[in-house]
Amino acid sequence: MSHKVPDKGRSEYNTSYKVGQDNIQFLGLDVLNPVFTTSAIIIFAFIVGSILFPTDASSVLAGAKNWSISNFDWLFVVSGNIFVLFCLLLIVMPFGKIRLGGIDAKADHSTITWFSMLFAAGMGIGLMFWSVAEPVAYYTGWYGTPFDVAPNTPEARELAMGATMFHWGLHPWAIYAVVGLSLAFFAYNKGLPLTIRSAFYPLFGEKVWGAIGHIIDVISVIATIFGLATSLGFGALQASSGLHFLFDVPNTLTTQILVICGVTGVAIISVARGLEGGVKLLSNVNMLIAAVLAIFIVIVGSTGAIFSAMGSYLFNYVDNIIPLSNWIGREDETFFHGWTVFYWAWWISWSPFVGMFIARVSRGRSVREFVIAVLLVPTAVSLVWMSIFGGSALDQSANGIGVLANGITDSSLAMFQMFENLPMTSVISFIGIVLVLVFFVTSSDSGSLVIDGITAGGKTDAPMIQRVFWAVLEGVIAIALLVGGGSEALSAIQAAAITIGLPFTVLMLIMCVSLWKGLKSDMHLYK
Repeated sequence: MSHKVPDKGRSEYNTSYKVGQDNIQFLGLDVLNPVFTTSAIIIFAFIVGSILFPTDASSVLAGAKNWSISNFDWLFVVSGNIFVLFCLLLIVMPFGKIRLGGIDAKADHSTITWFSMLFAAGMGIGLMFWSVAEPVAYYTGWYGTPFDVAPNTPEARELAMGATMFHWGLHPWAIYAVVGLSLAFFAYNKGLPLTIRSAFYPLFGEKVWGAIGHIIDVISVIATIFGLATSLGFGALQASSGLHFLFDVPNTLTTQILVICGVTGVAIISVARGLEGGVKLLSNVNMLIAAVLAIFIVIVGSTGAIFSAMGSYLFNYVDNIIPLSNWIGREDETFFHGWTVFYWAWWISWSPFVGMFIARVSRGRSVREFVIAVLLVPTAVSLVWMSIFGGSALDQSANGIGVLANGITDSSLAMFQMFENLPMTSVISFIGIVLVLVFFVTSSDSGSLVIDGITAGGKTDAPMIQRVFWAVLEGVIAIALLVGGGSEALSAIQAAAITIGLPFTVLMLIMCVSLWKGLKSDMHLYK
């Protein structure tokens, strides 16, 4: 990176490091050798082990995951609370007026497009999968209930709403906001490479370009690739179930592989077109289809019940956010560990991917604008989405309508089982399947851009073949896991990603301190 005269309102660090100075070029690739090579070896070893010994790998990694969750549940929950408070503090602090890229920096994307990319990359696919299954699971006691309330009671229904929003509201988005803001600030205001290690420069100085930084980036790459491959594999299971439900397509391994190949093929085209022609376009398409599906359900469903659910979700979320945030003396261990702590570890393991992607598309926004957009707007959208889908599902379950009256039999089918009791089932289900697939394509290509940036040492203009390479690898890993060990192998890799969430939680706490120091050093430019 050559150091030109900083833009107005920028305060670059005096570092001799240049982006790409330690990169190597081979086979058309341009990569940071220690990060790329180490990540590749670890990924290959994990995949081979999971395929050859799926039961053993699943047992060992599930044990590591359970150990992390059981022994450090307090750390995950306390950290999640800290991240929310930290973000809310940034909104009201004078730091909020600092602009990413300098005082005169302009936003690279329109506000609507920016929101679309934030949401599509952050958790769009998760909301498709769990917006129906999760609240019904809590209500019927499928895998524990919040505070061990009796299933299928009015109290269980209220807590189902509050707990669902708790898991998809402020806390996960605060996790993404901390990582995204840290990366954006140090890249655009301090002139550092757009990679995870840069967020730790105020604390470690030039050491971030050495072994410390390599370790941080390798952890980030592994968490991202495992998380994406796992989601792609489980997503193929859901899409295959949906195709079988709607068109009676055989729900077989072949169908699942074809789904992954189709998603990967579109992702390759998208990632080859780059951020503007690929992810940006798909994100807008995502939000358009999602809006059409949501409006359609409001019209053909129980409109009054849906709007009533919106108020109930909000009230129960606010009423229960503090009790659900408490980690002391929790007796509902099945729910607490199996849902809340699991989710926090999962969101944290995804934060390198989502955070870096958010940072990449947020140049020109003020810190206050960034935090409000990343923290509050998606929470509001999640509230509306959960009210429409979760509210309709709870209404069916509580009133003995359809399969959901008996609880969750297959979480991958829950959304389609809810659609079955609405008018024009085939149309709604088809739109749902399309949306699931498009969300997966968006996650795949945005993830490929992120992994490429980390393994290229922060370069944002690395050869196109590298982005394609990572998109292909995600699909190959998902297929290999399905063929070699099925859902058991996928669960093993998911457990590995969640286990990685433990060390990254500590890194994120350090990141908050580093970001505070960095923002403080720039305040003199805004007086």
